[in-house]
Amino acid sequence: MNINQEELKQNLAGKLIGHRLHYYESIDSTNEEAFRLGVQGAPEGTVLIAERQSAGKGRMQRVWYSPAGANIYTSIILRPTFETSRAPQISIAAGVAVAETINRYCPGKAWLKWPNDVLIDGKKVCGILAQMKMSVNAIDFIVVGIGMNVNLSHQEFPLDIQEIATSLAVETGREISRLELIISLYENLAKWYRQLAQNGFDPIKEKWLSLSSMIGKTVSVMFREETASGKAVDLGDDGSLIILTAGNEIMKVSAGDATILKG
Repeated sequence: MNINQEELKQNLAGKLIGHRLHYYESIDSTNEEAFRLGVQGAPEGTVLIAERQSAGKGRMQRVWYSPAGANIYTSIILRPTFETSRAPQISIAAGVAVAETINRYCPGKAWLKWPNDVLIDGKKVCGILAQMKMSVNAIDFIVVGIGMNVNLSHQEFPLDIQEIATSLAVETGREISRLELIISLYENLAKWYRQLAQNGFDPIKEKWLSLSSMIGKTVSVMFREETASGKAVDLGDDGSLIILTAGNEIMKVSAGDATILKG
């Protein structure tokens, strides 16, 4: 069943995130359209939400599986005033907001995997893709795209991801109101975004670390053709993953796909 957009608009009126809403029955990618709207000057807190995507974008140029009427596909336009080096902190804050939202439905089960996946029992339930536009040496805007698996059954996932993906319906055994979920998600995102602006990165970093199962584990990070491995020891203030290599060297990894290695 489609989201009641009028009810959603009423609930989001006057809110930091969602006061301006663009709703689509179908779209190629909410992130692509949000980027176009950002260039045209769409205000901070503008959100896009679609019932389905024909070309949903995941990280590393992957496709995000986006069937109709079951999940959340949304993109949010933010215009932070801090320096460009802090831009990755937005993704970290978004991950915290998503995990907090999911934990209302599955208490204590949502975990964060660097850089921006949310997992339940090791299976992916949500992905986050942030894209930035700069002007001179400042952030013009950041688009935060969130794809969350909500009301899909195990059998409805494509065969190639059935063993590595899950949904809130699978985990809770019931259908979830996407309307309530979206409102909660935007509220949590606004809360952590304000926290970032007012109190800096430390509270968000601390919360992220408490919600991640990676720290202390041996991980492998692949970026393009290179692979780095070692023990994940911390999160950098720029949102990078800090690992301790086998040769006892500290390495900061700012991008890539991280995997926890079974010891």
